[in-house]
Amino acid sequence: MSQYLPTIGIECHVQLKTKTKLFAAVSNDARGAAPNTLISHICLGMPGALPALNEKAVELSCKAGFALGVSPQKFSKFDRKHYFYPDLPKGYQISQFSDPVVIGGHVDIEVGGEKKKIGIVRAHLEEDAGKTTHPAGADYSLVDLNRAGTPLLEIVSEPEIHSAHEAKAYAQKLYLLMKYADISDVDLYHGNMRFDVNVSLSKDAKKLGTRSETKNLNSFKAVEKAVEYEIKRQAELLESGKEIVQETRGWDDAKQKTTSQRGKEEAHDYRYFPDPDIPPLNLSDEYIDKVKKDFEKKNFYTIREKLEKAGHLSDDDLDTLFNNPEAVDFAVAVIEGEDAKPGPVSKLFDWLINVIPSFIEDFSALTEDKIDGLLALAKAVDEDKLVSTKAKDGVKQLFHDTSFNVEKFISDNQTLSDEGEIEAIVKKVIENNQKAAQDVANGETKAIGFLVGQVMKESKGKANPQLAQKLITKRLQG
Repeated sequence: MSQYLPTIGIECHVQLKTKTKLFAAVSNDARGAAPNTLISHICLGMPGALPALNEKAVELSCKAGFALGVSPQKFSKFDRKHYFYPDLPKGYQISQFSDPVVIGGHVDIEVGGEKKKIGIVRAHLEEDAGKTTHPAGADYSLVDLNRAGTPLLEIVSEPEIHSAHEAKAYAQKLYLLMKYADISDVDLYHGNMRFDVNVSLSKDAKKLGTRSETKNLNSFKAVEKAVEYEIKRQAELLESGKEIVQETRGWDDAKQKTTSQRGKEEAHDYRYFPDPDIPPLNLSDEYIDKVKKDFEKKNFYTIREKLEKAGHLSDDDLDTLFNNPEAVDFAVAVIEGEDAKPGPVSKLFDWLINVIPSFIEDFSALTEDKIDGLLALAKAVDEDKLVSTKAKDGVKQLFHDTSFNVEKFISDNQTLSDEGEIEAIVKKVIENNQKAAQDVANGETKAIGFLVGQVMKESKGKANPQLAQKLITKRLQG
């Protein structure tokens, strides 16, 4: 199989974060709504119905362009894309074909320590169709039009992805770019972000093979596994002398495999022509500048740079942090607070990355009322009023004990820094651990850690560990 070069392109449908649909004054949030309750004469394509473009959707599309590294197009227009499915009452979808709102751009990814730039072909505005369900064992299908008219931005990548790992990394990065620019809720479970992956194999790096398209993937793992499966499936077909059929496929998550759905349509099959009811978009320089200024406040890269500087975080730490959007929102709130001093902020970020995830799964627990408590604990560590390990106990209690009082905890667990008191504990620990003490005296420094741990245990976690180590070394090594 290694003789074949996989080439992958990804089309991502991002549901824009608007209150109403793209062309109708109907709620855009179909989560939990009864079927066919969020519809109007426009959604149903009734005769004489006139759509009106949602201005907020245009603004969010422009922000998406900036998130992808390019300015939106000053001129764009809408077209009618014709196809006939039960969940599309009009018989056509209003989309952008020849003149999309975004052309070009890129997404930066990193896989196996190697950085790569994935180009963007275009991003265009369009309305979603409804949803068809097929009840198990029934001889009929059900149509729910609540999603019909939902505003989508379809982001199309260049075919520059060459592995399942790269495909997953691209999907994750695109998720972050849309999330932090507040363009979409990016709720994968409810379909706010869906991926279609196009996979082809070829022995010639300059020539693309026949592609398959696996549609409506709603998790990063599904993107990765679908690409892996398609690479394996197509390679086996080619090895056995069979041809790849250009087709649309679906992903069966339970069986971890793709299945054939229908032949793949081409652009000419849709009979595109300009929509006569929607005027072209002509964006002024002033409008574009205003949107860009607003976007910069929530630019993923701007946020990442701010957190990196405020918390002195490594790339690995930042990657870990950004895997939890709620944690990032919390971190941003911390550095924008009045008490955001470097020492406490660094300590708090360390807890946010390495401690807090060990005892909470739902990062929505990181509410604003926790900021003051965490900063107070971090400040106490920075000022040597609390030992770091003891402060971590306070962090856990802060999240689990509704009656937890931060000030009382700090007062009750003040760091023991009196040299005379620690000296007495050190003496007792050495007397009770002669073997470790002799090892230290012989120059085996690893044993110092054990003795410091015993001092901490004897002092109930309150002793200043640096001072304890200093006194142990002085007593045993002169």
